[in-house]
Amino acid sequence: MKITGDWLTRAESQQVFHLLEAAGHQALAVGGCVRNALIGAPVADVDISTDAHPDRVIGLARAAGLRAVPTGIDHGTVTVIIGDEPYEITTWRRDVETDGRRAVVAFSDRIEDDAMRRDFTMNALYARADGTVTDPLGTGLADALARHIRFVGAAEARIREDYLRILRFFRFYAWYGDPDEGPDPDSLGACAALADGIGTLSRERVGAELKKLLAAPDPAPALAAMQAAGVLAATLPGADARQIAVLVHFEAGRTPRWTRRLAVMGGESLPETLRLSRAESAEITRLRDATLEGGAPARLGHVLGSETATDAILARAALIESPPPPGWEDAVARGAAAPFPVTAADLMTDYSGPALGRRLAVLKEAWLASDLTLGRDALLALP
Repeated sequence: MKITGDWLTRAESQQVFHLLEAAGHQALAVGGCVRNALIGAPVADVDISTDAHPDRVIGLARAAGLRAVPTGIDHGTVTVIIGDEPYEITTWRRDVETDGRRAVVAFSDRIEDDAMRRDFTMNALYARADGTVTDPLGTGLADALARHIRFVGAAEARIREDYLRILRFFRFYAWYGDPDEGPDPDSLGACAALADGIGTLSRERVGAELKKLLAAPDPAPALAAMQAAGVLAATLPGADARQIAVLVHFEAGRTPRWTRRLAVMGGESLPETLRLSRAESAEITRLRDATLEGGAPARLGHVLGSETATDAILARAALIESPPPPGWEDAVARGAAAPFPVTAADLMTDYSGPALGRRLAVLKEAWLASDLTLGRDALLALP
């Protein structure tokens, strides 16, 4: 079988293949670019695998006048930059030792060794410069075309090599799996059995993986499987994903936002659990408070801004299982654009200092309570 795409046929990609092949080495695209080309998904990054060792790759690249950066040389990865395009070129490897978080590897001249250390069968696919797909394990091609997410070899063994693969399993199911088929039973069972291993991972890695999962077009089936398997509780204590399907329905094709979905799920100590940045923590706090408290769309638009107000309204609609009120989007936009009609200068003849601030706050609350309809004169006339 052959694949094609601009990422494969462009001159820069072909130059990488030729660089290695002309020197007597094998060079094959691997992983996500091959998988996505097969299933019709966009291709972002192009990774190349080879039997050439890193020092050989660096030497060939520099001899050709190309920049070579040893970005992960201990694990066999060199980034070669052609024009503005970076290509990660990684030597075939086999695992020597793993501890559930990181691996000690040795270089190999067998593509089968490299395929066996990958996580899922659909990621153990390779493609030559002409697009010919190579499936060293014999199962990856069929699984990719069927959108079947399955661990390479024994599922528990793959997970014990790196417990993050539990979350990657559900993330891949959310993005690439067939929701009508359901998760692979053996893989799901292994994730459930080893869920406690998630506690050994850094919170940064867990947070990054969960954000990617929540950004899928429809993560509801994956999250439901996570919850049923006990993985969600091990990942995000106190979270409940049951309303995510309702939220996805109300989102109606809007760009997915992980913060919106996290607000619906809840969870304990989110900033610490997911190692959120200060800005992310503040956004989640504002969003969750607004989701629980509710409020008129125009008011939320003015107080929170259009994006956060939209998230809060959709999240609340999911929690109460009731659609947002008619015309809510226009109201949010109106609120976000409307300036408060009273300024401090309007009150300075009668108020000063803390009393001025308090009076402004009273009038602003009255304005918000009127659905932003009261004008300057009406507000100044209030007792």
